[in-house]
Amino acid sequence: MSAVPFSKISTPLNALFATIIGLLVVAALTTQGLTGQERLVFELLLAAIWLTYVLQLSGTLLSRRHRLSGGIPALVIDLLAVLVPAAAFLFVGSRDRNLYCAIWLLKPLRDSTFFRLLAKVVANESRNLLGVTSVFGIVLFGAALAGYIIERDVQPDRFGSIPQAMWWAVVTLSTTGYGDEIPQSLAGRVLAGLVMMSGIGIFALWAGILATGFYEEVRRQDFVRNWQLVAAVPLFQKLGSAALIEIVRALRPRIVPAGAVICRKGDVGDQMFFIVEGQVTVATPDHPVELGAGNFFGEMALISGEPRSATVSAATEVSLLSLYVVDFQMLSSSSPEIAETIRKTALERRGGGPPKE
Repeated sequence: MSAVPFSKISTPLNALFATIIGLLVVAALTTQGLTGQERLVFELLLAAIWLTYVLQLSGTLLSRRHRLSGGIPALVIDLLAVLVPAAAFLFVGSRDRNLYCAIWLLKPLRDSTFFRLLAKVVANESRNLLGVTSVFGIVLFGAALAGYIIERDVQPDRFGSIPQAMWWAVVTLSTTGYGDEIPQSLAGRVLAGLVMMSGIGIFALWAGILATGFYEEVRRQDFVRNWQLVAAVPLFQKLGSAALIEIVRALRPRIVPAGAVICRKGDVGDQMFFIVEGQVTVATPDHPVELGAGNFFGEMALISGEPRSATVSAATEVSLLSLYVVDFQMLSSSSPEIAETIRKTALERRGGGPPKE
């Protein structure tokens, strides 16, 4: 039996669990009143987690020795998780050496798809984000300058210089409002109100840019995934790119677990299904029929509106593409060749006879 690389055993959930335990131990080691035995137990636990990361790094290096270019971020995080605590143990005093294990905060980033998505969004929207950040910097310095001019004689201890006023500007522009520095003059309070309203607008712009970027990126990824699913269906492989785009926009992906009923006999049909992966069982009167990837069923719901003539259930977990009647009618008007392809194929499957499911 071949050995399984440790990198395969260490799932993202296990890595997250180890990170949480490690950080909790680091926090516990900063509390007062720990006995020597308790401190030793905590440090041994940190050592065990560090050894786990050493094994994970070894597995990563062995499994990617010829293709490291595709996993550089994960490799860098693995290296930091091992080397930083080791260097702290060798060169840092005993009081603070355990704090360097906080580098394990990076471990959840290793396998996270969210942070990869976030990086793409920031890269795509970098120009707009940089523009809003520039406005933030301009307003921040302008507010600090105005606060210094207005309040320097009233509160020289708090607004005696622009760097001192900068703290008030940051707190006010971010609408945090700690209250440790408050303008006393009327002009200063008017300025504070304007700065707070500016801060609300700037943060709303940041949030709007990121939200739009996330929406566009998720929609782009969904389009690519649906395109791949549609291209895998033989019925659509003869269609041109323009027709495929129409299909991608109309079809809706769906995952059905094994054993689930997809449609029942006698139900009103409102959609047809294309099988991308897996198998379904059609309960025909004679004997059950198995349909696999590339097949479709329920087409008579679109063509004639007849009720379902058979119950279809998932024999295995099935990846489906659904085409609803409303979407089919829109496709028929915008791309008649798609509707004609479905009708023609449905008739051919039934030997050219009258269409019935």
